[in-house]
Amino acid sequence: MTSQTPTERELDILKILWEHGDSTVREVYEAIRDDVPIVQNTVQAMLRTMEEKGLVTHRTEGRAFVYRPTAKRERTTRRMVGKLLDSAFDGAVDQLVQSLFTHRKPSREELDRLDELIREHQQKSRRK
Repeated sequence: MTSQTPTERELDILKILWEHGDSTVREVYEAIRDDVPIVQNTVQAMLRTMEEKGLVTHRTEGRAFVYRPTAKRERTTRRMVGKLLDSAFDGAVDQLVQSLFTHRKPSREELDRLDELIREHQQKSRRK
């Protein structure tokens, strides 16, 4: 497993691989080109760099390399949030949440889900 944190563009590519599954350079390029100003050769170079960093691996099918992520989405995002929490908020969860609320107002459904998560966490903490 890798401990590398992906760059913003690498994360864009990882999201495609997580959503679409194993993909060739061309398939990644076609999925990303409408949202990100990028050419196919850049996608290919980025995937090679990502493989060197341990973010993806590949297998060969005919003449094409088929890439897949080495880490699950949840593990990668959890690690990224952890680094953000520690570096920007000195580990203060309440400050992170307050910053999120300042950045974007949560929907009623999101607030309900947050309430549910807090209740679940409190119940787990009481059992320990």
